[in-house]
Amino acid sequence: MKISVIGAGAVGVGVCNYLLMLGSIRELVLYDRTLSRAEGEAFDFRHTASLTFSKNTKVIPTDNFMELACSDIIVMTAGAQIKKDQNRLELAEINSQIGVSVAKELEKVAPNAVIIVVTNPCDIVTHFMVANTGYSPSQIISAGCVIDTARLMSIVAHRVNLDPKNIFGYVLGEHGSHCFTPKSLISIGGQPIDYYCETNNLPRIDSDELLDAVKQAGFEIFRRKQNTTHGISASVFRIIQAVAVNERSILPVGTLLRGEYGLQDVALSLPTVVGRMGAESILIHPFTDEELNTLHHIAIEMKKQISIVADSTGLSV
Repeated sequence: MKISVIGAGAVGVGVCNYLLMLGSIRELVLYDRTLSRAEGEAFDFRHTASLTFSKNTKVIPTDNFMELACSDIIVMTAGAQIKKDQNRLELAEINSQIGVSVAKELEKVAPNAVIIVVTNPCDIVTHFMVANTGYSPSQIISAGCVIDTARLMSIVAHRVNLDPKNIFGYVLGEHGSHCFTPKSLISIGGQPIDYYCETNNLPRIDSDELLDAVKQAGFEIFRRKQNTTHGISASVFRIIQAVAVNERSILPVGTLLRGEYGLQDVALSLPTVVGRMGAESILIHPFTDEELNTLHHIAIEMKKQISIVADSTGLSV
């Protein structure tokens, strides 16, 4: 399998590290506009092959999209980082144009690839990459709320003193301020969260407070180190695994909706079956009326942002 990573920044390199240490791929291409940066990372990675027992993957640094030809999976991390006093819409305008420009180049050399979009705001960038290329909605996946869901699992696990892998639940909607946590889908060891807490003499966990803690987690990491790297890199690797081995795992990735829950033409994170063809299907959950109303409200707000970005950039919606 051939996997390409676009952008040799902290997240792109973090993804490469997971792929080389834990994966088993034939070829890894690291693309960056600054070739020397990609070369430095690739040369550094090559020295690890003598020390690990994973497959000796061929690592190729490049600034030429032709090297990405026939990639099976492509991870898009390139783009501007949000600056002090810059709002999210300004970032969306810049990175949506970058995303579409890159996607058009990728379409020439890797039309059958599954593309995982990490560039923020990843759901809006995903929307425009699909709308302005011939890629299908199933091929372009936003990393979406996989990292937010991982944070939810970690926070709940800490409060109930369990391994996070025993917590089940989702953060859904947008990877950003427009997200929600359906309490009807949160469970601990297969038990509803309130029942588990009550039977184990633990205080109940308020879903609104939990969601706020999830949102604040990213901000607190960013405030301390000016980026978030490890969690998002692990989240992207988790999506790559699902695609690479055709796991058909259910992950809260972002995809362009096509009528699910009565919504379309907006990319949102929902429980999605992820396999070799990308986002293969979106599960239809029996949300409560309140949860469904929240999802529709998020879609309305996202469409407003999409419209503003389209008007300012001239990109198709």
